[in-house]
Amino acid sequence: MPRRRRGPGADLVLSVGILAAAIGALVVSGCATSAPGAAKAPNAAGNQNAADTVAQAAAIYRGGDSVHLVDYTDDDGPDSGVILTGAIGDYGKAVSVNPDGSANPEHNSQLRLDLAHGSFRLDIAALDQAFVAVMRTQFPTNTGTCSGSVSASHAAPIVAGSGTGAYQGISGQFDLTIKLDEVDATGPSCQGAALLSQMLITSGSGHVRVH
Repeated sequence: MPRRRRGPGADLVLSVGILAAAIGALVVSGCATSAPGAAKAPNAAGNQNAADTVAQAAAIYRGGDSVHLVDYTDDDGPDSGVILTGAIGDYGKAVSVNPDGSANPEHNSQLRLDLAHGSFRLDIAALDQAFVAVMRTQFPTNTGTCSGSVSASHAAPIVAGSGTGAYQGISGQFDLTIKLDEVDATGPSCQGAALLSQMLITSGSGHVRVH
């Protein structure tokens, strides 16, 4: 497992906080030198303020705020693009996998998010079941053009212990909706028609916590 980190961008926040504290200390020192007899600011107070600033930034990231997820693809393969915004700002590739990490082209088990700052998995089994049920009963929504737009929703919990890098120890869940727009070749009742074009977008929000 990669070493534990504070979260995406946390190292940058800490570096900025430390730099700000150092600049503040130089300003105080300069003022004291340029004004003979002036009272010297207590170092302890300055250090405490810097520590509070760093702790506040870390607490905001760890506070379980809302995260929005968008996953997008134009084919049925196991890979897709993914973006997270909100309490987590990250991006990368999503891969449909089995619990052992092998690729799962059926999309009926887990979704691994391979992001710039680490990775974690979502349990999408129930979401896939809901989507398959909708496809069986509602697609295509227009048999004249063999095309349709359908959607299905379900909760997708984060798989316990799956976090790596900045997401080691992550927990929570997302409420996701899969939306499909697809055009197939026309034919009798559109049964077995070849896929011409499609767009699959999975999106939703959730609350997460990094322990």
